[in-house]
Amino acid sequence: MTGFSKSIAAAAVIAALAVTAVPQGANAEKPIRTSPVGAGWDSKIQQSPTSSGQALTAEQIGAIDAVNSYFNRLTNLQGRFEQTNPDNGVQRGRFYLMRPGRFRFDYRRPSRQVIISDGTYLAIQDLDLNNEDVYSLENTPFRILLRETVDLLRDAKILAVKQSEHQIAVTLTDKSPHAPGQITVYLARGDTPELAGWVTTDMQGGVTKVEVSDLSRPDNLKKGLFERRKLFMKSLQ
Repeated sequence: MTGFSKSIAAAAVIAALAVTAVPQGANAEKPIRTSPVGAGWDSKIQQSPTSSGQALTAEQIGAIDAVNSYFNRLTNLQGRFEQTNPDNGVQRGRFYLMRPGRFRFDYRRPSRQVIISDGTYLAIQDLDLNNEDVYSLENTPFRILLRETVDLLRDAKILAVKQSEHQIAVTLTDKSPHAPGQITVYLARGDTPELAGWVTTDMQGGVTKVEVSDLSRPDNLKKGLFERRKLFMKSLQ
């Protein structure tokens, strides 16, 4: 994915408005861990012609419609991911996605971090430390791509649309002030478009990049994959 990698390198966006999402519950005082979907972002939102209400071109609307169509046809997805954090540290693992609303990231050892969305809450669990940070799924723009009906023109502010022979890249933020953050989603073009990865940017300009591979669409995924472990109950036993 040479084209995808080059596009990621230029994906940082300078912005003007800072907003904060706060973890739920007892662990609210803890620092936010790096998340592949932007949970608890402190982010800046760029003001651009497309987000201020000016018309998109027909070509840009076609690219956005392709992203809508991809996710609306998607029910289950699984594969491998490689996550590059703002400090250039790299983590790898497997992910599972079940629309609407559910996903899971299992990080490869030595990390024992698991990130789970049950459709309502997003939990970042550390199985070594036996703790978690919990956020409302509403506090990440990734939720826009997991809705039962994906309509980016309706639900998102479109900051940029880029496309080439091999890929589509759409940068967006949620219209809701309660869902801070920014994400660029990449689709690889081919006989059948496929998810290539995404990029998130925080308010310090830190970029988290996720590339996905070895994708498959199983008919069924076990719902237990998207259930949080009761870490605190275990610690009391």
